[in-house]
Amino acid sequence: MVYQAKEVHFRHVSEAAAWMTHMGCDSAGIAIMAPKAIFRTVCVENVPAKAANLLKQTFLAKGAEVAVTRGTADLSVDCTDVLICGTMKHYRLALTQLHQQPWGLPGVAAAVEKALINTGKNQRRQYDSKGKQWQIEPGRTLIMGILNLTPDSFSDGGKHNETDAAVARAASLVADGADILDIGAESTRPYGSVRISADEEMDRLFPVLEKILAAVDVPVSIDTYKSEVANWALSMGVHIINDIWGLQQDPNMAKVAATHGVPVILMHNRSSVESTCDIMSELSAFFARSIEIGITAGIDETRFILDPGIGFGKNTVQNLEVLGRLSELQSMGYPILVGTSRKRFIGEILGLPVEERDEGTGASMVHSILNGASIVRVHDVKMAKRMAGMTDALQGWRGFYNG
Repeated sequence: MVYQAKEVHFRHVSEAAAWMTHMGCDSAGIAIMAPKAIFRTVCVENVPAKAANLLKQTFLAKGAEVAVTRGTADLSVDCTDVLICGTMKHYRLALTQLHQQPWGLPGVAAAVEKALINTGKNQRRQYDSKGKQWQIEPGRTLIMGILNLTPDSFSDGGKHNETDAAVARAASLVADGADILDIGAESTRPYGSVRISADEEMDRLFPVLEKILAAVDVPVSIDTYKSEVANWALSMGVHIINDIWGLQQDPNMAKVAATHGVPVILMHNRSSVESTCDIMSELSAFFARSIEIGITAGIDETRFILDPGIGFGKNTVQNLEVLGRLSELQSMGYPILVGTSRKRFIGEILGLPVEERDEGTGASMVHSILNGASIVRVHDVKMAKRMAGMTDALQGWRGFYNG
């Protein structure tokens, strides 16, 4: 007898349960076994050494594994990151006990639970902004089409500045499958862009924005970091704010978003590629600050969308690391938008000019979807729509299998 063995991978308990159901396992047995089939690794940062030792002992007693900094056991270090490796059963048993422990461990347990829940669930949002209803839902990646009204955009500067050309381009993007249009009137590329005043930005938008809003039936976002521009555009009927500084550049931006009740895309940005800390920890801290600013101003927590800011304050290696570790952002519990379209790091990796970077864009886009992105921001909408649709089908094959 020749036996066939294969390694299988489950992302969620539901997938393990579906596999066992297909095998014909007993339902009571599935309820017991499915949580044991999902292995999760969680990192908790900056835990006091005394608490980390008790946390480690608790998880080890349940059969999980825990890694801490050398010197934690004898308290020769003050704090440590804690890497926990275990099945969902291990987490359930250990976290229940940690909620009863001293030294701040109930807070640590709550943070771990939040990360597990957020990473294990599919983000779903229902928006009704400025009378436009749209939604983010599992299994369907949204395509954000880029419309630049700028003379100096790195990819298509000057091509759509005239009113008729801009409206025609907007209609074309929607016809190709854009679910959202993102309109910008100031180039914000990290290399060589020229800052303009709010008045000049609005002057570029004024002739075309109203006509575009009348011509398309999809949500429109305004790509600006200036509250004056955002407030004017939202008053004209725009549905989303896309702020490349995540509410941290203009102190009035959060209040504008709260007043208009619209979703806000918070992009990570920084003025230099130099950093002394883990880049994903930096992103998480930046987003936590942006969200705090927004909530304080009155923005509903369900209206935040996170953008890791590929190409902004990051070199090629850092861009690759952020994309490679993108799934970590899911732990924050917000939808993720990724924009890699034709960016410089793709050109540096492939040795290609801007006009030949769509294949690299597609590869990075598919990778992003597989690692948690709900929205991708692109120039070539037709290509992206097809690639995202196929990726979504591959991700959700069980739905096709079950009819």
